Amino acid sequence: MGRALARLILLATMLVAWPTFAEEVAVPIGLQAELVAKVAAYDRNFSGRAGERVHVLLVTRAGDAESVRTAAHMESALRDVKEIGGLPHDEATVAYGGAKALAEAVRSRKVAIVYLTPGLGTELEAIRDALSGVSVLTVGAIAEFVPKGAVLGFDLVSGRPKLVVNLTQAKKQDVAFKAEVLKLMRVIE
Repeated sequence: MGRALARLILLATMLVAWPTFAEEVAVPIGLQAELVAKVAAYDRNFSGRAGERVHVLLVTRAGDAESVRTAAHMESALRDVKEIGGLPHDEATVAYGGAKALAEAVRSRKVAIVYLTPGLGTELEAIRDALSGVSVLTVGAIAEFVPKGAVLGFDLVSGRPKLVVNLTQAKKQDVAFKAEVLKLMRVIE
């Protein structure tokens, strides 16, 4: 009876902990939209990348309800933001169709910001590799995306939002944040 109880406790522990394995958005989407709009102005290369208008590409995982919902919330939140980095903007949502197709879409549409929604965690290394050498700011909806290749992400630390930046990937994607904003971020190299 002791082993059966131990197995049951182990199973219950795994089930209780299970949600922590999911890709969950910690920072509210509206706040993420505001932070992206502000932090973009601190990227020395942003205005050159964006031109006269900022094109934001929201990338979803087809068939993933949370991914689609997050993109819809972000699109709605961005509509409430007057400017991103001091420029007018527009948004488009696309279902992820592979890293190479994403890189081509970024180049052909002159996308300045790519927003990666939950559900894309297993694709981040491929996305990172495909976008290396492409001038684009990749933003992960969750902090765990940053060490895997997104340039910028959002975390919640002691109940407060914290920006997370991958400096190695930022350099590969021609993103150069000013020192004054880097001091406010958790930096991953």
